[in-house]
Amino acid sequence: MSDIVDWLELPLVAALALAGWRMVRGPSAADRFVAFDMLTAVAVGFAALTAVATGRAAFLDVALGLALVNFVATAAFALFLERNDGAGE
Repeated sequence: MSDIVDWLELPLVAALALAGWRMVRGPSAADRFVAFDMLTAVAVGFAALTAVATGRAAFLDVALGLALVNFVATAAFALFLERNDGAGE
């Protein structure tokens, strides 16, 4: 089981590095927020992988909580962008 977990961590680490790079280099606030959205999705993946590796279901609760907070934050930011975009016209 440990070998599978190690191999599944590699794509998550690569996604973490690429999303972190986009968050730092993103030219706009929307790019940075999409990178933040990706970082939280990677965190959900790490929590689920930890739940599988350890056999503890509490990590699935953490993953679910992160996913719910991520969804609400994405919806709020989309509303914020929509309202600010119309103010400049």
